[in-house]
Amino acid sequence: MPLVALTSPIAPAAVALLEGAGLRVALPPMRGPEGFYAVCAEADALIVRLPLPRDLLDRSPKLRLVARAGVGYDFIPVDRATALGIPVTNVPGGNAVSVAEHVIAQMMVASRRLETADRTFRTEGWKKAIAAWDQAVELSDRTLGIVGLGAIGRHLARIAGLGFGMRVLGMRRSAGALPEGVEAADLGRVFSESDFVVLACPLTEETRGLASAEMMGRMKPDAWLINVARGGVLDEAALLRLLHEGRIGGAALDVMNEEPPPRDSPLFDAPNLLLTPHWAGMTPASVERTNLAAAEEVLRVMRGERPVNVVNPEVWEHARDMTGA
Repeated sequence: MPLVALTSPIAPAAVALLEGAGLRVALPPMRGPEGFYAVCAEADALIVRLPLPRDLLDRSPKLRLVARAGVGYDFIPVDRATALGIPVTNVPGGNAVSVAEHVIAQMMVASRRLETADRTFRTEGWKKAIAAWDQAVELSDRTLGIVGLGAIGRHLARIAGLGFGMRVLGMRRSAGALPEGVEAADLGRVFSESDFVVLACPLTEETRGLASAEMMGRMKPDAWLINVARGGVLDEAALLRLLHEGRIGGAALDVMNEEPPPRDSPLFDAPNLLLTPHWAGMTPASVERTNLAAAEEVLRVMRGERPVNVVNPEVWEHARDMTGA
């Protein structure tokens, strides 16, 4: 009976789908890399929700598929998978609604000063809180700049443009038409003209450090930077300097360079910084959706079929023992 290894628990519906097809499902027997090595030693497929040890695939001789239960796959050693002939899949768009709505929530908190209003109301009273009404701004007619127009960026552009009447600038590195209502802009214009700059691009060697000190230095003094991409896309130290110097309005980070950050991280002392623990894409609905999609990719491979979303398609013709014969 084929074995599907998990890096961490997945949605019950996804487990039921796999077991209903006659597959065994197993979690690591212990924490840490040794647990991954143990569960993958006999695994035919691996569903990934946590970073993998770089040598894990070399120590998994039966593995026929690595299925990412999510979008980003920068913590999977895709180069090793490719060298070993193992397809790697992901679920593009699986959490796009959740992440886009999270960004909208962050913009609303920032534009209406909701945290400040709540804190002031509780500690200093009604009059003090209501006196800050003139610090609030409307999103309508403000400019949103999106770096990365994949599923998340496109959904965010629709909500912001159609729902809030925002002007939307978009920058993408790949060729292709921009979504309706999105104005094409280079990186410099996105940073200099936007009231909210949203990073929603994958982390690659080309995008690492894309939000540099020089680029963030072009932002308006009241503009906000929102990162739902990966921590490595921006220069975190430069951002902290800008916040402490009051040179931008604020920032909202769902991703950081080090996750989780240490308790003494300078992030926790930065002014006008909203922090969330890399959960923008996590709602019960989105987690179940991405887990089921990953499980379906496993079933396709177990049937000898080509997965739908292969991130290293060059290996498919040479993938090891794809039919299990």
